[in-house]
Amino acid sequence: MKAVLLVVHMLIAIAMVISILMQRSSSDGFGMGSGSGNALFSSRGTANFLSRTTAILATLFIVSSLALTLLVNSGTGGSIVDVAGESPAPAAVEAPAKAPEPATPAVPLAQ
Repeated sequence: MKAVLLVVHMLIAIAMVISILMQRSSSDGFGMGSGSGNALFSSRGTANFLSRTTAILATLFIVSSLALTLLVNSGTGGSIVDVAGESPAPAAVEAPAKAPEPATPAVPLAQ
């Protein structure tokens, strides 16, 4: 279920990015509404269609985000604050071992 909802969420996100990039901007970026045609694909018709499509996709994106959040958090027993409060006690720290004494040479060193 999570995987299906995640794939749908990603498809909605990609479609929303495409619909935003296709909209006519003040600098006519990737706008595809130029030219004449029927009422749906005229300059004003395209702007209305893409604006509505973007609004619908944004709503679907928010709903799928909330659904994913609820689905993932449904298996946990509490919030992250509850889990953070139950940190285990630190382990006992051993004292470092004493370094061995350096060995004295068997043969006297010349001075």
